[in-house]
Amino acid sequence: RFGGDEFAILFRDINSYEQCEQLLIRLHQTLAEPYWIDNRRITISASSGVALYPMDNVDLDTLLRHADQAMYQAKMTGRNKSRLFNPELNQQVIQKHHVVQRLREALLNDEFVLHYQPEINMRTGEIIAVEALIRWQHPQRGLLFPGDFLTDMEGSELEFELGLWVIDSALQQLQYWQQGGLDIVVSVNIAANHLHAKNFIQSLQQILNRYHDIRPASLQLEILESSALGDVTTLSRIIDDCRERVGVLIALDDFGTGYSSLTHLRHLAANSVKIDQSFVRDMLEDASDYNIVDGVISLAKAFNRQVIAEGVETVEHGLMLLSMGCDHAQGYQIARPMPAQHIMNWCQAYQLQPEWREFHDNNV
Repeated sequence: RFGGDEFAILFRDINSYEQCEQLLIRLHQTLAEPYWIDNRRITISASSGVALYPMDNVDLDTLLRHADQAMYQAKMTGRNKSRLFNPELNQQVIQKHHVVQRLREALLNDEFVLHYQPEINMRTGEIIAVEALIRWQHPQRGLLFPGDFLTDMEGSELEFELGLWVIDSALQQLQYWQQGGLDIVVSVNIAANHLHAKNFIQSLQQILNRYHDIRPASLQLEILESSALGDVTTLSRIIDDCRERVGVLIALDDFGTGYSSLTHLRHLAANSVKIDQSFVRDMLEDASDYNIVDGVISLAKAFNRQVIAEGVETVEHGLMLLSMGCDHAQGYQIARPMPAQHIMNWCQAYQLQPEWREFHDNNV
């Protein structure tokens, strides 16, 4: 045992990676078997890195380091994976390490900021929530979007730290808005592997405890549906703890993009689902996308979930959604993401699209 959750295994008489791979498959299968502790079903997974001697002809310390680097790469590719060390991999790991270090400096130097995009009820004009979206105010490159940097930290400890920073910063901003008379839900994005992190529930509760005047239900966690693939049973338990023990809301984000949407809707006790913007954006011209949106709305209602449509870019998108029974929406036709200091003025000035109000008045 090397650390809290790190172990080294020595296999003898292994002549190829293929031989080692068969042993790893058996090992992973054994680890994946459920355990029962205090009448609770627990499942675990492992990421493994492999270095083969004498193919990797180095001293013992270097061999262990190579295996560790291969394990790090396995973590980068997802849960329950294994990787064999090679020199090219080593260079990638070193480069990745430098990038993560720069991102850690950015966090310490307050270079990350949150922008917020409102969600509204298209029938009443009520502002339902704002979604917190991370940006990197890079000293040389300017404002960077999540796609420019988040993938570089996937699987690292920094990913978890940044996720907690987003939650804390969003709650701090919500406290400021509430003191100014604006009481809304703030929604933050979170990866499923973040939920699986050790002590996540405890960390979430500790952050909420800092803001005594904020109800837990004023915070919503948005879980990317495609990232929810895997151990649905464990994820379901974590979501139940988030809702019942902590009291926060849960939304399945980008719904419809996963391979098991119906399974997720059945087994994950989310308060709401957000239809992926790619389907909403193209539904006016693409019959397949229209059918997907219509199907998600029907499924959500059947399972008593609130449904929110992302990607509402025109008045016509909103009218179509209203006719399909979807009232809650988010998109550029309503508002683009904006700095926190603009939200209160936007909320005070916002007026519902006349066409949407007319639709509501004619269909009461």
